[in-house]
Amino acid sequence: MSQKLTAVIIEDEKNICRFIESILAGESYKTISASTGTEALSVIASQCPDIILLDLGLPDMDGMDIIRSVRSFTATPIIVISARTQENEKVAALDWGADDYITKPFGTSELMARIRTALRHSSHQGGGSDSVYSCGGLVIDFGKRLISLDGEEIHLTQIEYKLVSMLAKQAGKVLTYDYLMRQIWGPYSDNNNQILRVNMAHIRRKLERNPAEPEYIFTEIGVGYRMREE
Repeated sequence: MSQKLTAVIIEDEKNICRFIESILAGESYKTISASTGTEALSVIASQCPDIILLDLGLPDMDGMDIIRSVRSFTATPIIVISARTQENEKVAALDWGADDYITKPFGTSELMARIRTALRHSSHQGGGSDSVYSCGGLVIDFGKRLISLDGEEIHLTQIEYKLVSMLAKQAGKVLTYDYLMRQIWGPYSDNNNQILRVNMAHIRRKLERNPAEPEYIFTEIGVGYRMREE
């Protein structure tokens, strides 16, 4: 890599900040740290980083406000790193525009995998529809709208195909229940996501060898769904 990628770390706990800095330095990233929301917004606007790692609990403002502010001027990937484990916090962060959410404590390999996924999604945004998702025995040809499992064509309803293709195009990223409901059934869809769960159950019966132990589409309890990434 000829030029180092830049990561902004927004974290007020110095030991955690140093831990993340050491991980990223070992992967040849340039790191810039900020311990307050005000400092973070200034750094992000001036430095135009490749990725943002955000702790929600900052001394001067809530991390959700930072997500909203950053999303008003850039699509730079944001990964929330927080001790908050409530499902509604995760959903809110993702719905406001965060790309992923890691709960403390976390491991080095998990952090780097999530960063690579977020950067890959960022670089693919705006790409054509003629790409192919291929993972294990599952192949989705978006251009031809064809799905096959172990070489055998799988027939999905129109809504089922929309759900699977949305998840596959953002494989590795959690898509919240509300996001999927809005995208498939419109902005005024019922908040009750039972129809989404029913469709997902049908999809799993068609795509998974054992729906009770999915290989391709995973449930993030109380948050949404994530498609397996090879």
